[in-house]
Amino acid sequence: KIKQLNKELEKNIDQLEIVNKELEAFTYSVSHDLRAPLRAVDGYAKIIEEDYQASLNEEGKRLLAIIQFNAKKMGTLIDDLLAFSRLGKKELKKVNIDMQEMVNAALYDIEKVEKYNAEIEIGILHPIKADYALLTQVCINLISNAIKYSSKKEKPKVKISSELNNGDVIYCIEDNGVGFNMQYVHKLFGVFQRLHSMEEFQGTGVGLAIVQRIIAKHGGKIWAQAEIDVGAKFYFSLPLN
Repeated sequence: KIKQLNKELEKNIDQLEIVNKELEAFTYSVSHDLRAPLRAVDGYAKIIEEDYQASLNEEGKRLLAIIQFNAKKMGTLIDDLLAFSRLGKKELKKVNIDMQEMVNAALYDIEKVEKYNAEIEIGILHPIKADYALLTQVCINLISNAIKYSSKKEKPKVKISSELNNGDVIYCIEDNGVGFNMQYVHKLFGVFQRLHSMEEFQGTGVGLAIVQRIIAKHGGKIWAQAEIDVGAKFYFSLPLN
């Protein structure tokens, strides 16, 4: 019975790997093929803006701006979708990482894109061995999210810390922002899942799915706790070895 179960398990794993590869190929193909018509939409919109600006009334200009905004938004979605699909093929190149330096570099990169007024508190950050580029992506995503979702508070605050736990390092990014209803926590790491509207906060809904995939690729876990209007805590664990 055990041998039979092992055979069935191996068969299921093989089928799952095939499905995953097909899904990655499909995602890449769709994302890649969407670029050409999107470039055409954006290109013609720019031609209209440059050559027919004087002929357009205010409503025409408003509608043209909506077309351009959504073309840009679609481009960002495609980039994120491609990044998500490529993660399955990327091999890990683990190096020793000073997390203190990585977090400071991530904050520098975030501020270059957009100034923020959040108070950043950095606690003890234990070093780890991981893929530098991928872990940088995790840090930038989680920290920029914490800054974004606390930005509407009078005194936004973000706290970054870590602790050792049974051979793992658990990192925590905490904010005092809008939080979310824990009833929907299972949706957080799904592709295109959003717990806040685009009108409230910009985003594509792919970032956390990418983060989860990176952490899983390292053999770690990611989870979150939150309370509405109190804030959120995002945790991720990575094995020390």
